[in-house]
Amino acid sequence: MLRSSSPQTLDGVLWAEAAFSAALCQYYALPKKGKPQGRESTVLAAFLLSSPENPLNPTILSLATGTKCLGAARLGPRGDIVHDAHAEVIARRALLRLIYAEIGTDNPPSWLVASGADGRWRLKDGHQLHLYITQLPCGVMPVPPSPLEVRREQLDTMVNGCSDVGFVQRKPGRGDTTLSVSCFDKITRWCVVGIQGALLSHILEPLYLSTITIGQSSDGAPEGFCIEDNVVKVLGARLSCLSSKFPDPFKPNKPLFFEAPVPPKEFQQTSGDIPPLTCGYSMCWNKSGLHEVVLGTTGRKQGTSSKAASSPSTESLLCKIRLAEAFVSLEHPLVTKFRHEKLSYRAIKDMACEYQQMLELLRKAPFFARWRAKPASVDSFTVPR
Repeated sequence: MLRSSSPQTLDGVLWAEAAFSAALCQYYALPKKGKPQGRESTVLAAFLLSSPENPLNPTILSLATGTKCLGAARLGPRGDIVHDAHAEVIARRALLRLIYAEIGTDNPPSWLVASGADGRWRLKDGHQLHLYITQLPCGVMPVPPSPLEVRREQLDTMVNGCSDVGFVQRKPGRGDTTLSVSCFDKITRWCVVGIQGALLSHILEPLYLSTITIGQSSDGAPEGFCIEDNVVKVLGARLSCLSSKFPDPFKPNKPLFFEAPVPPKEFQQTSGDIPPLTCGYSMCWNKSGLHEVVLGTTGRKQGTSSKAASSPSTESLLCKIRLAEAFVSLEHPLVTKFRHEKLSYRAIKDMACEYQQMLELLRKAPFFARWRAKPASVDSFTVPR
């Protein structure tokens, strides 16, 4: 059992088994389309909801598989492709899609509640959000930094008094270098600004994770590695550099970490003389009925032909422009203003002032010195009204 903060009433062993069982049960209930075949393997991630009435019987809100992301040369200016198809990232976007679907209906969701004079949504009291992953998120075991980057970290330590927090890492891959940072770095970001993102922060208070449950490796942990030292303490050190700088409504969030049973073979990386073979597809699902398969090397839906590569019909519901469309279509007093004029995706994000203020503090922290923003053109597309 692995904890990251003060003890809670939740029993770690029972919770890890409950999260593991719920995620796998939902995964196997889905069709084979987009799942690993033969020797292929993938990563599975799921966002779960627990309630005070039955805390050990979680509901799966969203889940996804995937291990691929696009290189810098493949980034598009129209917001119509999925740049990062790692399981954790896709599962989060599927969760955002669920939130749009549920708060956009006449029947409000059972786990969110509108509060305050402006009708901003928040997580219902007593309910908790959780993340389950079949293996350690990428970036936990980083690639050694260059001498220049080592010198930069030393300078940051001298100036800010923060050390041993780890560098931001780009996702691993061959060929064209990606600009997407590791899943561990994105999880750190979620612990600071929440998982809701800039758009939803206009109408939703920060959503934080209560627990992160990680599947054990069939080969055991690498020598000298333990989650307590290599994940929990690093995350805690990162957050400690920001602990006195959190403006409302944000707060430092340290989720509890638990170890789940070893996942099935299709979620295990091969070892020894057999070269690894990862599935190229990313499958996603959420509780509102979303079920989609994206080819991770193109960022478009499975089955897209070369002739129709730029057709709107090939766009994933999780790409930026489709999520932005879902946002501006919401009937909410804080969203209506975005339909009165043509605005870029970047402009709508920047208008979430509190969110951007917190994000700027995060990017100035020593451990995020290597977080390089993507080209401005990536977010400059106009959001359809």
